[in-house]
Amino acid sequence: MTMPLAATPYPAADVAAAVARALAAARDRPQPAEDAGRTPEKYARLARDFRISAWRHLNEGDLPQASSKAWGLVAETVKAVSAQHGGIIHSHGAIWTTVRELAQLAGNAGDAATEQWLRNSFSVARGLHANFYEDEAPLEDVRADLQLCEQLAERLLALFGTP
Repeated sequence: MTMPLAATPYPAADVAAAVARALAAARDRPQPAEDAGRTPEKYARLARDFRISAWRHLNEGDLPQASSKAWGLVAETVKAVSAQHGGIIHSHGAIWTTVRELAQLAGNAGDAATEQWLRNSFSVARGLHANFYEDEAPLEDVRADLQLCEQLAERLLALFGTP
């Protein structure tokens, strides 16, 4: 990902509140013994690694692994944003609720198009996660969905913060 470090269009306090609501709704509680070292930078690095790995697997024809790594790109990006705003995600459910809350933040700010795009794009990422297990998506779909996952990761960082 090549997003420049820049101010986000949403106040940090609003993003932090959205993250806190998401983690509370997902019942994802802090786990101090496990949370040490879970920094936004660590998650951003993992997201970049997943992105590289996704393309490598795609180019090798391993569509289930490419699908899984594309999901990992998005999941780790959501974790990076969450960690930057005081929340450490421990579950898939918390990833989903965090994206939902962030999308709602955009919608509440009057940007319904971004809200819907975030929701729809995240659904594509979740579909790739399922494709890891089912191996039903053809190459063209996995490639297009991976590109969308890259855009989603970049947009999440641009809208809600980047380490």
